[in-house]
Amino acid sequence: MAENRRVSRVAELIKREVSQMLLNGIKDDRVGTGMVSVTDVDVSGDLQHAKIFVSIYGTEEAKAATMAGLKSATGYVRSTLGSRVRLRRTPEVIFIEDRSLERGTKVLSLLNQLQQERSLENRDEYEEDFLE
Repeated sequence: MAENRRVSRVAELIKREVSQMLLNGIKDDRVGTGMVSVTDVDVSGDLQHAKIFVSIYGTEEAKAATMAGLKSATGYVRSTLGSRVRLRRTPEVIFIEDRSLERGTKVLSLLNQLQQERSLENRDEYEEDFLE
């Protein structure tokens, strides 16, 4: 139980620190032009590996350039985390693109489109009944 709490606290701490780095430190030419936000951090139970899920807003080219920049900046991120976060060992950092927000937006737009189509069908049926 305490292990799980510690893992989640470390994950939140890494999420906050990497978010600050993206705002202040590593947001340079090598990261790219996409707008980046850290959506989640998954830390292994032994605190040796951290998967950092990022959401990138922009064109596909900007997303690819931003992911390439983030992957090239993993050494910098890990060393900066090591100096900011007091852990016995600094976890290995892996950036993973999180497309769940895009999928959610797409599903919502499809649901809205379906709702509009149904309301048009219901209106047409009502008008047909009314005219008869």
